[in-house]
Amino acid sequence: MRKLHDHVLKIIEYEYKMKRRVVAAILAGGEGSRFRPYTEIVPKPMIPLGPEEKPLLEYIIRWLSRHGIRDVVLLVGYKWKQIRNYFNDGARWNVRIRYSIDTEEYHGTGGALLNAYHQGLLDTNPTLIWYGDILAPLNVEELLRQHIEKKADVLLALADRYQVPVGVARVEGDTVVELEEKPWLPIHVTIAILTLNPHILPEAEKQLGKSFDIMGDLIPWMIDNRYNVKAYVYKGPWYDVGSLERYKKLNHKDIEEFLKT
Repeated sequence: MRKLHDHVLKIIEYEYKMKRRVVAAILAGGEGSRFRPYTEIVPKPMIPLGPEEKPLLEYIIRWLSRHGIRDVVLLVGYKWKQIRNYFNDGARWNVRIRYSIDTEEYHGTGGALLNAYHQGLLDTNPTLIWYGDILAPLNVEELLRQHIEKKADVLLALADRYQVPVGVARVEGDTVVELEEKPWLPIHVTIAILTLNPHILPEAEKQLGKSFDIMGDLIPWMIDNRYNVKAYVYKGPWYDVGSLERYKKLNHKDIEEFLKT
């Protein structure tokens, strides 16, 4: 089994070096419950953003196109026709866009990936996976290069610090001796961007079924089963636009480079 796995990795490295073709799968199928009532009318990926008020998803696609990604698969579900009607085949952004529509059989972020895989849409190793509510001016070429060089089965983009959204107290006995409002902690946190060798998904399906979460289920399963789970430490700005509260607090200057695409 290990020899077969190593052989697959060699094929992956050869195909990537020779073709430089990578599929990017963008998760854009959620109901956006934390964006209500706005998402009762439009899906979250179509929420306008920035001075030009372009859809959130468009900025992600523009960034990927800028970094040489030409194949994009949108994993869609809730109000997916609005997304398809706007982006169509992707020609405006110099990419080819294909669509994987959520079904009753597959649930969760992992299930959406598995659904796309079984349709033959995730046909490159590695596949870039980008959550549709994450903005980060990340060097995509460097991420992919590290995936190959580290012989990773999955490479997780991790920020090297995290700002706690509440005040943090230091207590001695029952006395508060220090209070710091929303401090930055030196810990590694996932930013919902990763590269994955999708041939692993059918193996995961045998254990996890058709409904599972990428971060909560698939990655821990890969770690437990001794797959090569590697880290890509990202020190730049990033923004999670996953809720209406975060959307309202978005500082466009923090992601100015991303919005220029």
